Amino acid sequence: MRTLRTVDDERRRKVRVIALVGWLVIVGAFLVWQGLALVYAPEWPTMSQLFRDFMESLAGRIVMLGLWLWLGWHLFIRGWNFFLRA
Repeated sequence: MRTLRTVDDERRRKVRVIALVGWLVIVGAFLVWQGLALVYAPEWPTMSQLFRDFMESLAGRIVMLGLWLWLGWHLFIRGWNFFLRA
């Protein structure tokens, strides 16, 4: 019979795999978009053009800052143990 700890470890492993596959799909979609934009230059805007247009307004800059902070928190800080804490 499996213990609660092994079930919890299996669930965490499955969630990590799903998250990794999700990130790979997102990054792959961005790379495909960028590739198509470079091949079909006049019709498709590149990612840098999309970000530049989005960040022209103050509201766009604030949204991008919020997304940047959210991404940094979830990728680097969450689950991190402070090294000076006893």
